[in-house]
This record gives sequence, C-alpha cells and structure tokens, in this order.
Amino acid sequence: MINLIALGINHNSAAVEVRERVAFAPEQVSEALVDAMRTAALEEVVILSTCNRTEIYAIVPGGNTLVLADRARHMIDWMANYHHLSAPELRESAYHFEGDMALRHIIQVASGLDSMVLGEPQIFGQLKSAYAVASEAGAIGGELGRLFPRAFSIAKQVRTDTAIGENPVSVAYAAVDLAGHIFSDLSRCNALLVGAGETIELVTRHLLEAGVARIVIANRTLGKARELAQQFGAEAVLLSEIPEQLLDADIVITSTASQLPILGKGAVEQAVKARKHRPMLMVDIAVPRDIEAQVGDLPDVYLYSVDDLREIVDQNLKSRQSEAGKADLIIAEGVAALTEEIRSLLAVDSVKEFRQMAEQVREQELERAMRAIARGDDPQQVVAQLARGITNKLIHAPTTGLKQASAAGREDLLGIARGLLGLDATEFSKVPRSDSGQHEDGAESPSASVADASTDATDTDTNTDTAGDQERYLDERAGRTLQ
Repeated sequence: MINLIALGINHNSAAVEVRERVAFAPEQVSEALVDAMRTAALEEVVILSTCNRTEIYAIVPGGNTLVLADRARHMIDWMANYHHLSAPELRESAYHFEGDMALRHIIQVASGLDSMVLGEPQIFGQLKSAYAVASEAGAIGGELGRLFPRAFSIAKQVRTDTAIGENPVSVAYAAVDLAGHIFSDLSRCNALLVGAGETIELVTRHLLEAGVARIVIANRTLGKARELAQQFGAEAVLLSEIPEQLLDADIVITSTASQLPILGKGAVEQAVKARKHRPMLMVDIAVPRDIEAQVGDLPDVYLYSVDDLREIVDQNLKSRQSEAGKADLIIAEGVAALTEEIRSLLAVDSVKEFRQMAEQVREQELERAMRAIARGDDPQQVVAQLARGITNKLIHAPTTGLKQASAAGREDLLGIARGLLGLDATEFSKVPRSDSGQHEDGAESPSASVADASTDATDTDTNTDTAGDQERYLDERAGRTLQ
C-alpha cells in the first residue's frame, strides 16, 4: 500500500466562506510546505490552493490503514492550526483519501473530473505549478517525484483519448465557441463587448485566446471599461458610442445589468446596411435582455440569447458526462499499472536486501573455511562444512518464521511460503489430516514437519564446533529420519 494521503476541502464539501479561510496565498505556500513537513511529520508534501479547493497530498511514515487515518487527523489539525481555525469545524468540511484511492483522486483532479466545471483544463496547470513549488521548496522526494509525473501523464491521456474538454460548458466560453462556428477565421473579426463585469472579462479572455483581431469594450462608466480594457490590450468606449462601433463589429456580446434594452432593431438595421450585409453575430447573455428580440428578424444577423447558450451548455455537459465514464476507465487502468509498478519496486528492494544478507553469510562462512584450511584441516571436510554452514544460516530465519506460522495455525502463510521457496504449495493441503497432527496415511502434518525442520536448522547451527562433530551429528539425524 502506498503511504499516500490526499486531504482537503472543495466546492462540494465547503461553502466559499470556509474555502477562503483555508486558502493559501501564493507567497505562503513555500513556508507552509516546510511547516507541514516539520509540524505534521510529513515526509513529502504538495499543497494545491485554488478558488474552488485547497488540498494537501503527502507521503507519511507507516503504512497500515490505522496509521494513515491517524496521520490524516494530524494533517487536518495542522491545517486548522495554520489558518487559526477550529479543527472540529474543519473536519466537518474536510475529506481524505488513502493509498490507491488518494492516487486516483489526484489524477481525477488533474483531469478536471473533480472540478466545478467538469473537464475544465485550468486545474491541470494549477496542479503542475503546485508540484513545481513543492519541488523548489525541497518537499518532493522519491515517492511523490515518481507519482506526480505519472499522474500528469495519465491526465494527459484522458484529455487525448476522450472528449472531456472539447465542448464548452460555460456561457462565456460557449459564446466564443459559437463565433468560431459562424466565422471561419476569427483573426479577421472585430468584437464589440457591452458591459465590464466578470462575464465580459471571461469573454474577453476567451476571444483573445481564439485570436480575435480587435476588441472594443463599451460600458456606462468609461473608467471601468478602461480598467478592463487595459488588462487585455482592448479599447474602451461609452455606451453612447455603440452605434458607431457597430459598423466594424462582426461579433457583439452583451452582459449588463440594465433593466431596459441597450440595442434596438433600428440601430442594428442601420449598421447592417452600412456593413453591406456582412454577417453579424450578436450574443445577449444579460437578464433582462440587452438586445431587443426583433433584432433577430434582421437578415444577416445571428442573434442568440442566454437561454440559447444554456441549451448548448446543457448538451455539452451531457456529452462531457458521458466522456467522464471513459476517463474513469483510463484512470483506473493507470492507477492499477502504477500501483503494480510501485509494488514491484518494493519487491526489488526486498530482493536486494536478501541478496546482501546471503552474500554476507557467504563471506563469513568462506572466511571461516579459509582459516580451517590454514590450520591444516581436511579440505574435503572444510568444503562440506562450508556448504552446511551457508545452508543452515540461509534457512534459519525462514524455518523459524514457518514454525511460528504453523504454531499460530496460519496454513495460508505456509502455502504462500512454499510457493516463495519453490516448493509445491498444495502438496500437504490435498492430504486429509487427523487431530493428532498426522495425515491419514501416517505422514507428518505440515506443522509437524515445519517444527522439526526449524529444530533441525537451529540444532545443526548450534552443534557445529568442529567439522567432525557436525558430520557425526548430521549422520545421527539422518539415521533417525530414515528409521
């Protein structure tokens, strides 16, 4: 099991009032990483903090379920203390995942499957930035250094092999996507945006990303229009200048809080005539509407309301939800492959340690044999003693463990051990056994054999003062066994 914990709060588990109190400012993160490792006893850690989630991903000491659960509680306590919150209050909103489920959660977050807007791509970059900050702070070691790049790779595969992010599911993005369907080359289009609120800001950002040639922002207050325009290199005008701006506007998107329409049929009709009937896309995102409904009756004008966009968004959301199922399969396969790889690495470490132990035994016995030869002992007996010494020391620990498993009635472990030792794990299990510990054919049970084998290994190891003594001892044991 991976000693990994993913813990935090998000838009599903906590209200914005809680999320903003738990958020880490960018300039806080490096210091918080160091503090978390020291105070919460985390070996490696990454902190992700966005407007919709604050999460901590950590490698912790230990590995069983009870240890991980206890570490998760310590992490919540640390987070609460760091932000001067009540730990019980934070626990009401917090969630955590352990081991493979924590790894799965990280990949789901990176893929946008856990986002407020399903499949949104920004979270991937935010998580990569969080990992980079942790790396610079010295909070990344071998475990997270292996897990996160693979998580990013699987998340990219989700994007490549599914359509999870292809269809827009925000009104602002849907408006821009619609323009891309009506005009073949947005780089030759001019856009007029009416309003200066959050929605128009998002529309401006998406239009720039789409490569629109020129953007003009019209607002009732020129100062606010200029403030937004300066962020994106756009132009700012007053609402009174809209009729003039319509002459060059291929795309018009409105989102104001006006209670009355800002654009009427007459003004648009005049602009269309002056434009020599070049097509004009008009998207009214406002409620109440900014554009009179009759404008949609004009030739060469494509008028869409916020309800039209919501229908598109709903259809696209359903499409993304269907793709989410494919994404989950990709993630499940990726997690399984990565978990198997990690477990194999653990086996490599164990094999390496076992080999080192065996080589140490070999060197010790070889040194003892060389001293015996130097004393003039019989070379044949020295070689025999060398072989017996290596064998006895190598099988001592396994036979002791087998004896303990047998005494505890753990025949499942005995079967596994026989497989690991290259023996037939089913040899004894197929033969009925009586209560006396003997099989019905008179042979000893596995427990009896294991106990005797352990005794043999231990006794042999402790009766090897000289090569001759051990030779006679083993001959006696062999004779007793044959009888």
